[in-house]
Amino acid sequence: MFVTSNAHKFAEAQKILRLYKIQLEHLLYAYEEIRADDIKQIAIESAKTLFRKIKKPLVVEDSGLFILSLNGFPGVYSAWVQKKLGNNGILKLLSGTKNRGAYFKSCIAYIDSKNQKVFCGEVHGIISKRKKGNNGFDYDPIFIPNNIQLNSKYLTFAESETLKNSISHRFNAFTELAKWYSVYIR
Repeated sequence: MFVTSNAHKFAEAQKILRLYKIQLEHLLYAYEEIRADDIKQIAIESAKTLFRKIKKPLVVEDSGLFILSLNGFPGVYSAWVQKKLGNNGILKLLSGTKNRGAYFKSCIAYIDSKNQKVFCGEVHGIISKRKKGNNGFDYDPIFIPNNIQLNSKYLTFAESETLKNSISHRFNAFTELAKWYSVYIR
């Protein structure tokens, strides 16, 4: 079970795990996340809390966008910042900034009665100067991954869902989970 209130994250994870013939169920379950500076710690503690209540194998994912010139902001506060400032607010914060380097990081915590494991993935890139694309969600319209071109053009994640789903931080983390799960759990 993937415990998330984000339908986009569930759909992305489901596509990845299907490649490994792993069936994923979506569970909407409200819970209070801990406050921490590390998404890995947030994912682990959330998984432990949920497992004590649900008592079934589950995964929890926490992710963030880390902008280098903003000292990693919004980082662990990415969801809150997206709601409060949105992409336009981030672009405004970076107005006139030359260093637009950023990375997405995703940590997925798996837990069952015998195992507790965390898988993290990253993708590095830059923040665009304007929003581009209609696919994806949250920061996808302003994130351009490094060194990836399609038809000689650098694209944001929102301009190519196929591109995003093949290289994203979430893709990397869920792929590692799937490989481990296929060997040790199945």
